Amino acid sequence: MKVRGIDGTFALLFTVMLAIAAGNTALQSVLPALGRSLGAADSAVAAVFSVSALLWVICAPFWANRSDRHGRRAMVLLGVAGFTASLFLCGLFLVLGINGVLGPITTFVAFIAGRMLYGIFGSAAPPAVQALVAGRTTRDERTKALTLLASAFGLGTILGPAIAPYLVMGSLWQGGPQIGLAGPAFAGSAIGAVIWIAVARLLPREETASHGAAVAYPSIGGQGSGASVTAATADPSQPVGYFDPRVRAWIICGLVIGHAQAMTGQAIGFLIIDRLHVTPLDALQPTGLVLMLGAVSSLMVQWGLIPLFDLKPRALVLIGVALGAAGCVATGSATSLYGIALGYALTALGMGFARPGFTAGSSLAVDTHHQGSVAGKVTSVNGAAFVLGPSIGVGLYELWRPLPYLTAASWLACLFVYAWLNLRPSGHGRGASPAR
Repeated sequence: MKVRGIDGTFALLFTVMLAIAAGNTALQSVLPALGRSLGAADSAVAAVFSVSALLWVICAPFWANRSDRHGRRAMVLLGVAGFTASLFLCGLFLVLGINGVLGPITTFVAFIAGRMLYGIFGSAAPPAVQALVAGRTTRDERTKALTLLASAFGLGTILGPAIAPYLVMGSLWQGGPQIGLAGPAFAGSAIGAVIWIAVARLLPREETASHGAAVAYPSIGGQGSGASVTAATADPSQPVGYFDPRVRAWIICGLVIGHAQAMTGQAIGFLIIDRLHVTPLDALQPTGLVLMLGAVSSLMVQWGLIPLFDLKPRALVLIGVALGAAGCVATGSATSLYGIALGYALTALGMGFARPGFTAGSSLAVDTHHQGSVAGKVTSVNGAAFVLGPSIGVGLYELWRPLPYLTAASWLACLFVYAWLNLRPSGHGRGASPAR
């Protein structure tokens, strides 16, 4: 895509977004194997996801507002620096744990501390990147440019798990410490350092008045649904509450869909290790394959099937929830790599329908003056699902391996009935006034 006036800048900013998502999901894809290798509890691995996501959800709106006062370029540099430093510290702590310098619990506590840098400071970059792109495009170009920019997160969720198994390293010199599963963290940190230098040297210093919106936490299974683009392009809007009758049903749908996706996605690495009876190291490639297929399935729906069939929000939610429930049952009961991959791809296919349906339905439920507020609510709901979802999913998995998948399937089945009764074909929830 050629965007007038920002060709080189846009490519650089796209790379920033892609690296942040890919580095995060690459690390997430190897964490189950790391936890098992270190003898840490599965719930400790889930805590890593939850703490980072919580801090991202809290800090992203703060940085989005701060970039209006302190400059976009400074926020991009801060975000990339936080991303780079976080991955380096995580890799360092993991090497210490792998080589027995730190115990499993100490390793994961230190690792969580390193991940906190990502949640706190890494979230500064995406809103500033959005604002820079918005400020360098005309109003007609803006939505298209921001949509393409947002797709970098989706591509990152594919590339991260796909390349992570190939970044596992041995010792850098004979007799030196083993790098092992910490390799993806160091590789991501090195890439982040190169990108920081490129941003410092190449990104223009000019400032604009355009505002960037907070972006949902880039996580496995958490492909963007377009809400941040809407928030970034909408005019200043009047606030809408989460319990507003016009959007309440859609918000409930988004919470259930997001938590079901987070629960099942974060337990998949453990399921592959246990169902295939392989070592944590041998599980890396099949785990990356399954996660990559899931991301591809979701993006195929959002980029191809939804535009092709022009489905309405209510239909998107109903179809997505039904497919997602079937996929969860198939994943939880699968005993082979083929079965797990097929089930997870079906789950992701359903989520690829349901998440944009939730986003579009929320938007259509209100008028123009409320679009920015509703988009902010949608983004926060998408991010909040990855705060508790991973811990719930892994906690259920520790009780019984199929439990997170069967629980998610039951939630989605109940949601299908709720959505059928409460979501209207026009896109409004029950009790909503027509959008003007």
